Amino acid sequence: MDTPQTHDLDAVPNPATTGANPANGAAADPAPGGPEPCHDEVDRLVEAWHHERPDLDVAPLEVLSRVSRLARHLDRARRTAFAEHDLEPWEFDVLSALRRAGAPYQLTPSKLLTQTLVTSGTMTNRIDRLAAKDLVKRLPDPGDRRGVLVQLSEIGRERVDGAFEGLLAQERELLGGLSAAERQALAGLLRTLVLPFDN
Repeated sequence: MDTPQTHDLDAVPNPATTGANPANGAAADPAPGGPEPCHDEVDRLVEAWHHERPDLDVAPLEVLSRVSRLARHLDRARRTAFAEHDLEPWEFDVLSALRRAGAPYQLTPSKLLTQTLVTSGTMTNRIDRLAAKDLVKRLPDPGDRRGVLVQLSEIGRERVDGAFEGLLAQERELLGGLSAAERQALAGLLRTLVLPFDN
């Protein structure tokens, strides 16, 4: 999975001495005697952009810069979980598609294409490489004399199950600061945001 790119925010200076502007989404100063507010790097970047370009509404950065940064942490977590089971991210993607299909864990190459969003040539190459590692097998397709089925091997199933369990552990750690209700609310908001792109 490619590392998501930000809006070149990391090049923005860090104005530690300027106050936040609540009207533009930055954290407000605490009330006298109140708790100190929590600030993250995005707060500082948004504050800097507001200072340099007060003519622009930088509120989208409050959400999408955090999504982008979280995606980078998730990418590292994925790679760590998969490496512990000797898998590359693309290998996990193919094996997990087969695993989710249920017993006997097999799909046609065309169905694998739709689930992994790669080209036909790329998928053929990936199946070849997975078969060479005994993670999948090619079988004749009983419904198409010229077709084949790709089936998850027992070794492949063990690898993908272990990698998935490791991934879930990493993801739970990433979300550890949220309650169950907060996770559910966040999932709903993200669903609303992503849904137009999935249709």
